[in-house]
Amino acid sequence: MYDPTVARLTYRALLGRRRALILGALPLLLIVISLAVRALAGADDQTAADVLGGLALATMVPIIGVIAGTGAIGPEIDDGSVAYLLSKPIKRPTIIYTKLIVAVAVTMVFSAVPTLIAGFVLNGNGQQVAVAYTVAALVASIAYAALFLLLGTVSRHAVVFGLVYALIWEALFGSLVPGARTLSVQQWSLAVAEKVAGGELVTSDVGLTTATVALAAVTVLATWYAGQKLRTLTLAGEE
Repeated sequence: MYDPTVARLTYRALLGRRRALILGALPLLLIVISLAVRALAGADDQTAADVLGGLALATMVPIIGVIAGTGAIGPEIDDGSVAYLLSKPIKRPTIIYTKLIVAVAVTMVFSAVPTLIAGFVLNGNGQQVAVAYTVAALVASIAYAALFLLLGTVSRHAVVFGLVYALIWEALFGSLVPGARTLSVQQWSLAVAEKVAGGELVTSDVGLTTATVALAAVTVLATWYAGQKLRTLTLAGEE
């Protein structure tokens, strides 16, 4: 289920100089903004929740998920270098699982860690706000990585579709349209964060049980279907 060679190639592709700079830009911006907010407004729990919810979870985490998830396989399919992997005696699901693990790890490092740092900067983890949003970023990283890895497998325009989902569906419709919130990775992860915080600062429109089932279902189904599409791609190449 995990191949070290595939993992090494994927890490190298994701953490190359250009993509690493892009991955690091948003976390750095979050921390800089948090420092500025703390200096101007002081330690305030509500402000911390607003910054972490609006900038970290709603914007930074899905965008990093797009970059890591689609970048784990999309470029290889686009330039044809995926043929190198497909020619090796490695099971196609193993390739997908390995790339998912790498994408999840990269997304977590570049989203959850800065979220935790920003939370402590903003209010010192008052009312468990920093930890709650960090947990939300961790669980969201898994679902986002799986979704965007699937997009990278099925479409040559995965980055565009991923950004549309992240910025329009999650950030815009998810905040304005009540019905859309129930179909949002952001809201599902907020349900977990709400349980961790145990207060009124972190809330979700989705119940914890529903959110947990949805997160697991999306991750499993997206990963399975990506494996199926990669197998189809192999057969098409062989024909």
